[in-house]
Amino acid sequence: MSFWRSLVGKLWITITCLVACVLLTLGLFLLPYIDTTFANSDAIKRLFTYVAIIGFSMTTFFGLFLLTKITQPMQQLIEAANDIRKGKYGTRLNLVTSDEIGELANTFNHMAAELETNIRNLNHEKEHLSSVLRSMSDAVITFDNHGQVILVNPPGLEIMKTWKGLQWDDELQGGGWAADVMPKPLSELYYATVNEGKDQSADLHVKQGIWSAHMAPLYSDDVIRGAVVVLRDITEQVTLEKMRTDFIANVSHEIRTPLSMMQGYSEALLDGMAASPEESRELIQVIHEESLRMGRLVKDLLDLTRMEAGHAELSLREMDAGELCERVFRKFAVRAKERDIDLQLNKLHSNLLLEAADEDKLEQVLTNLLDNAFRHTPSGKKIQITADRIAVSNTEALQVKICDQGVGIPPEDLPFVFERFYKADKARVRGETVGTGIGLAIVKNIVAAHHGTINATSEVGKGTVFTMTIPTKAAES
Repeated sequence: MSFWRSLVGKLWITITCLVACVLLTLGLFLLPYIDTTFANSDAIKRLFTYVAIIGFSMTTFFGLFLLTKITQPMQQLIEAANDIRKGKYGTRLNLVTSDEIGELANTFNHMAAELETNIRNLNHEKEHLSSVLRSMSDAVITFDNHGQVILVNPPGLEIMKTWKGLQWDDELQGGGWAADVMPKPLSELYYATVNEGKDQSADLHVKQGIWSAHMAPLYSDDVIRGAVVVLRDITEQVTLEKMRTDFIANVSHEIRTPLSMMQGYSEALLDGMAASPEESRELIQVIHEESLRMGRLVKDLLDLTRMEAGHAELSLREMDAGELCERVFRKFAVRAKERDIDLQLNKLHSNLLLEAADEDKLEQVLTNLLDNAFRHTPSGKKIQITADRIAVSNTEALQVKICDQGVGIPPEDLPFVFERFYKADKARVRGETVGTGIGLAIVKNIVAAHHGTINATSEVGKGTVFTMTIPTKAAES
């Protein structure tokens, strides 16, 4: 800062001008009087000049004194305040005086120390909040009152990237836009939260996922300045709940039928409706078959539960999958002849050995797949078993295909064929089925226990192909 623009500089100029005006005024009136009245007027004029010089000198000294005591400390205070403004919160003043300037400097140092402590505490709180948000598995997104994002954690950022480009149906939850950066499914929930000023919750269906959203308004002096939403992926939870509900419903349905038949036929026996021993034997035979069916259902449910819990008991040893395929082929040969179905076995490789596999479980897999093929393939068609050794991901694997020329599976049902109690259109099932509805689910778990994969491809009216792939080498423990 220039001296002439400072307070002391302006004060010095003012006092100097004031002294000069006084001296000039006195000179205009006194000098003529001195010349006419006093004989030694020159000496008096010199004295007058000395007084003027001394007056100006004292004024200058007074200005320098004020410069040292006021202007320089104030300049240091201004520079320190600028440093604080720039974020240098450790700035302090070294002014040791007992006047008001010293008190001002002490107050400034205390204020700077308190400000530094508060800023440090705020930074610690911000880091703590950031750590908490980063560690959360739920997505947290904060919007201002214009719908712009002001805070987001990593899961929230991933959701925004995924949802931003969706072509959303206006009839679904979350239609409309609050801002270009706001994910579209949240816009309706955001508007309701801001307009009503209270928490809002909703389940958002996005693509194949389901998200639980809870949004709360953010207040500043009783004015809503935005909203914060917490998103949780509940797809698996909803799926498991649906599976549980479907499981209970399907088990109840599967058990109700044989129970009803057993109850009906047993009541017929008790009422003496059987007119002959042959009729009684026929009724008892039906009751026995239905009890066996219930036993198979309970056994399959127990096996599936153990497998899905990871407690599948496998008796692993070296086995020849080619011999297994031949044995299963012979087992179904008579059935194929009775049904007028052309059953074929093709072994495309001479070495079909598996180092570690459960032969009984794999036989159960092939039996189940062939049983399904026979139940869905009409007479005069063909079922083919193909076994081969293929290369998969720098290793070798056994591949077995069961191809039928049955009614096929619709594309909308194909992704669910390995689920429990899956049954496609029952009108396409030829004849009376004795399946429990969980055979393919057991098949999938057995193959997975052997570190293999199984998938199905189908075309309605042309047939279905089940492909099982199992590594030939034993999996490392």
